[in-house]
Amino acid sequence: MKLIVGLGNPGKEYEKTRHNAGFRFIDKYAESKNLVINKEKFKGLYTEFNHNGEKIILLKPQKYMNLSGEVIKEFIKFFKINKEDILIIYDDLDTEKGKIKIRYKGSSGGHNGLKNIENHLKTNEYKRIKIGIGKDKHQNKIDYVIGSMPKEEYEIINKPTAQSEKIIDDYLNLTFDNFMNKYNGGEK
Repeated sequence: MKLIVGLGNPGKEYEKTRHNAGFRFIDKYAESKNLVINKEKFKGLYTEFNHNGEKIILLKPQKYMNLSGEVIKEFIKFFKINKEDILIIYDDLDTEKGKIKIRYKGSSGGHNGLKNIENHLKTNEYKRIKIGIGKDKHQNKIDYVIGSMPKEEYEIINKPTAQSEKIIDDYLNLTFDNFMNKYNGGEK
C-alpha cells in the first residue's frame, strides 16, 4: 500500500497560492484517473484506488500546512503503511519555478509542513516531490507563499501539475532510483 500526499492549506482563499502546489498536483492526478477525493478521515480528504493489485491512497490533509504531520501519522497508523511507501508532494522555495526535484530524504528546508511531518514520523527519510515556486527576495516569505500570484506565474508553477498523471504513474511503475533519475536528470 502506498500513501501519496499533496500538501496545502484548506479553504478557498488558499486554492491558487504557491503554498497549495501539492493540493493542485494531487487534484489534477485524481481528475486524470476519474477519481474524486471526497472521503473524510482524521481531518484528511482522500480517495483510494488499485494499481497493479496494490492499494494507493491519495491524501490532502485538511489541517493547516504546519499541522500536516498529525493527519499523515493517523493515516499511517490506521492503514498500516510503511514509511518507505509514503510520497509527499509540496511547494519548494529553493527549486526553480515550474521545475520538480525528487528526493528520498532531506531536511525540511524551513518548510513548516515538512517540519511537522518529520516531528510526527520521527524521521526525514520519506520520498518527496518538490514543486518549485522560486523565491522573491523583496517579499516576506509568508506573504510570498500564501499570497496571490500573477496568471503568468501561476501557469509556470503549475507546469508539473499538468503532467501529474505521467509523473505519478512513473512513480508507481518505476523503481524509485529510476524515477528519480528520469526526472532529476532533465527528461520530462
